[in-house]
Amino acid sequence: MALALRHAILPKKYGAEYGLHEEWGTYGKPEHFFTDGGKDFRSNHLQQIGVQLGFACHLRDSYGALRYRPSEGGIVERPFGTLNTDLFSTLPGYTGSNVQERPEEAEKEACLTLRELERLLVRYLVDKYNQSIDARLGDQTRYQRWEAGLIVAPDLISEEDLRICLMKQTRRSIYRGGYLQFENLTYRGENLAGYAGESVVLRFNPKDITTILVYRQTGSQEEFLARAYAQDLETEELSLDEAKAMSRRIRQAGKEISNRSILAEVRDRETFVKQKKTKKERQKEEQV
Repeated sequence: MALALRHAILPKKYGAEYGLHEEWGTYGKPEHFFTDGGKDFRSNHLQQIGVQLGFACHLRDSYGALRYRPSEGGIVERPFGTLNTDLFSTLPGYTGSNVQERPEEAEKEACLTLRELERLLVRYLVDKYNQSIDARLGDQTRYQRWEAGLIVAPDLISEEDLRICLMKQTRRSIYRGGYLQFENLTYRGENLAGYAGESVVLRFNPKDITTILVYRQTGSQEEFLARAYAQDLETEELSLDEAKAMSRRIRQAGKEISNRSILAEVRDRETFVKQKKTKKERQKEEQV
């Protein structure tokens, strides 16, 4: 939730590897943030973000007041249906929403990494979805509708401010030598050795936990201490969910969970995806 909000607020810039023909364009801090009763939306973290950034959080109760009007449900759900129909259903490994109708070859054809899927999703949203015309908006594209509704240009919030405010956090102790342990990984940061034995706050991006931010709590204030890096994984990308899944596989294999064994899993994953793609390419060539 917090990462999605951060993404919405920031201006969105993408590198050449995304192959975009348009710009995303939309950004800005909300004045009001409406949510349903999901667990993430009931957290103190969301309230803290609202206070720090200056917007009002509105949580619907569980007695039917999730929306002002029933029709609002369709407005929220419709984009998901569009994404399934126009994008996800065209990708290898698509399973659909109905277990009984799931394609038999779906698992065999799956060959996209999370990063590749993200690039395809961004390309679809920027070049197609935002540039298409919704009949409810008259003859304007979705992006033109957003521009037409602006009274003034949205205020820019620095990425650093949002990183501190929106990243997930946990607490850990610093070991002798300036080391930290988080999700079965060992981290080391410059200048942390002097804080050995202290309990610190870790802030991290669940999409990539190879780098974490370390803070010391002093009263109601937080003091930034250092960036800490997962040893042997500095050049890799590893999400929180991937790290947990890899730890389970290593444990089930009866091996010791360490940075080296996690790195081996990361490399095996990359090799597996490449082999799968190569096999699929050979099959296409044979069909041709």
